[in-house]
Amino acid sequence: MFTAAQQLLPLLQTLHEMIRDAVVDACENTTLEAMAGIAREETGDTIYQVDRISEELLVEFFTRHIAVHTPIILIAEGLAGGKVVLPAGTPEADAQWRIIVDPIDGTRGLMYQKRSAWILTGVAPNRGTNTTLQDIQLAIQTEIPLVKQHLSDMVWAARGQGATAVRHNRLTGEQQPLPLQPSTATTIAHGFAAISRFFPGARDTLAAIDEEIILGALGPVQPGKAHCFEDQYICSGGQFYELISGRDRFCADLRPLLAPILAQKGLTLGICCHPYDVCTELIAHEMGVMVTDEHGRPLATPLDIDSDVTWAGYANAAIRAQIEPHLQAALHRRGLLVPVIRSQ
Repeated sequence: MFTAAQQLLPLLQTLHEMIRDAVVDACENTTLEAMAGIAREETGDTIYQVDRISEELLVEFFTRHIAVHTPIILIAEGLAGGKVVLPAGTPEADAQWRIIVDPIDGTRGLMYQKRSAWILTGVAPNRGTNTTLQDIQLAIQTEIPLVKQHLSDMVWAARGQGATAVRHNRLTGEQQPLPLQPSTATTIAHGFAAISRFFPGARDTLAAIDEEIILGALGPVQPGKAHCFEDQYICSGGQFYELISGRDRFCADLRPLLAPILAQKGLTLGICCHPYDVCTELIAHEMGVMVTDEHGRPLATPLDIDSDVTWAGYANAAIRAQIEPHLQAALHRRGLLVPVIRSQ
């Protein structure tokens, strides 16, 4: 069944292709120092010069190609208040869709040409400020490859209808179907599993939690052997892609939970994951990857640019059964898992 949200897919694919090509072209023709320059500081993140390339395309594209037919609320960094209603002057209540976008997720890795970044977009019916990640009906993410890389992947999903992926050859323009499969392994042993610890601040705690989980799940390390491996991909969309493509078996981002520990040290919480970083969670869900909050519940973050998001991703149910009890126990021991208050 072709849903109303899916009618936006061809336009969103075009937008993603435009952003991908413009950013790759800029990376090819601009010095690293220029791309890495700071354009401005915002509350939730630092905006680099490379970010401005994609930002400039967003409002114009949505105004000309989508809002001209359907009123929408566009949610993204760089917009006043984090969102704009299009066409201009439309009451927010009259918008049909809330569309949340991260035009470049993984800016830091891309601007230094270390690793691909991703364009992320989620589309949800407009349910006002109560709209959450669980309302997203269509999600799409597209790889922004390194200059030396000629292949770029795109994957999308509609709720209840599975996911589709293609691989684009930017040298020839050809596009081929791409079969993706999350890991079917029942253990993290000999696979990749990681707790995100990208930036300074409570890295010691995050590493200790990581160690507890691995030792709890796999037991003591044997001489001359490796239990499992980790990969610090500084990009939430990239982490999701590693899970859905079978490369990672477990990944978690716990940064928002560490505020109390940092406060004890006289420090404040730095940059965390935000809703636009996880707006393609639907793709993982449709492929059987389990993404939860710290309590094991579905992610239900509001669609804004400010909320800090804690998440854990498991390649399958067996991996979740192996890891989740150890993760929650480690959080409980440190007083980081606030009890859920359920209404009567």
